[in-house]
Amino acid sequence: MKSFDVPIIYRSPLISAIKKKRKEMDKLKKDFTPTLLDFGPVLIYLARHFGFCYGVENAIEIAFRTVEENPGKRIFLLSEMIHNPQVNADLQAHGIIFLQDTYGKQLISFDEITAEDIVLIPAFGTTLAIEQQLQQIGIRTEKYNTTCPFVEKVWNRSEAIAKKDYTIIIHGKPKHEETRATFSHAAANAPSVVVKDMAEAKALAKYITGEKPASAFYEEFNNQCTTGFDVTKHLKRIGVVNQTTMLASDTQAIADYLKKVIIEASGTEDSFADTRDTLCYATNDNQTAVSGMLETKADLAIVVGGYNSSNTSHLVELCEEKLPTYFINSEENILSPKEILHHNFHTKEELLTADFLPARDPVKVLITSGASCPDALVEGVINKLTGFFPVIKSVTQLTAELQ
Repeated sequence: MKSFDVPIIYRSPLISAIKKKRKEMDKLKKDFTPTLLDFGPVLIYLARHFGFCYGVENAIEIAFRTVEENPGKRIFLLSEMIHNPQVNADLQAHGIIFLQDTYGKQLISFDEITAEDIVLIPAFGTTLAIEQQLQQIGIRTEKYNTTCPFVEKVWNRSEAIAKKDYTIIIHGKPKHEETRATFSHAAANAPSVVVKDMAEAKALAKYITGEKPASAFYEEFNNQCTTGFDVTKHLKRIGVVNQTTMLASDTQAIADYLKKVIIEASGTEDSFADTRDTLCYATNDNQTAVSGMLETKADLAIVVGGYNSSNTSHLVELCEEKLPTYFINSEENILSPKEILHHNFHTKEELLTADFLPARDPVKVLITSGASCPDALVEGVINKLTGFFPVIKSVTQLTAELQ
């Protein structure tokens, strides 16, 4: 796979050495056991796969190269490049100006942009309407488009099944940038509707079977379906695609459920399109690696990443099922051996927990991070944790041993 030129500040000598060694030992990516870092009184288990994915590194490389190659030019970013506060702050420090917030709220009017300006499209992609608006101003969106190729794969698959008269069901968070973009592209080719979870998939199924009247659909799925969506016509043939950062198991479960429902209702297997190939490799790898990591008995888990990161929240969700889990965005959240400030993504609250490190010897900690989280932040967390113990070796010594 292609390697990218991202700022050295995002790299970690320790994590790079670990990932290199694991890749050499497991080229086919069949081993999902965690990597043990033995510091004596604290044992840290790192997930097999975590951190920057292909799409994130591609976006970061394009953004920083654009700044370097265009001194003196105004450079705008349509919205957050990725869902990581440190990376977005770095981009702003380099002079990049955000046009919208993560929910699409306008921060700077498009009327203030000229054809001489540069506008970067984030890794999530954007809607066709916004892309057209920028092009009408004279902005060359194609040159500075950092849309993840795996997101584009979803769009292409949607277009392909739309040509065969399938309605597109999108499993995603309706307000998320990627889902808004995917909905826009899908809606350009076929009737489309967004379901955020299995509960909504089951609600949709009742319109497929006729258990609910068509008139109730437009209230229940308000702002989640295409204009003119006709329940009596558009739920006869369907295919399911996803926001690439959702739980892969959830998307598969929703697809399997809707497939069963529509085949029973229609009497033909041709009523459901096979779209399994739209699941992102990084999402799959990171989630499978967490499942593998959770087979290790431990005291707690720490997940590092941006609080508005969808893929990171799903890693937290998996960990929470097994043991105490703390969702943080940097080592600064670890205030002391006694206190940690962490995020509850269910309630969107920041919580202060006391005595998060148990009085055991050794303390066993599982660590992973989201696809938009720099490895340097993970190393920072490891440094912070090991600093609380009389370790038998330092992070620097361990790195040297691995290289």
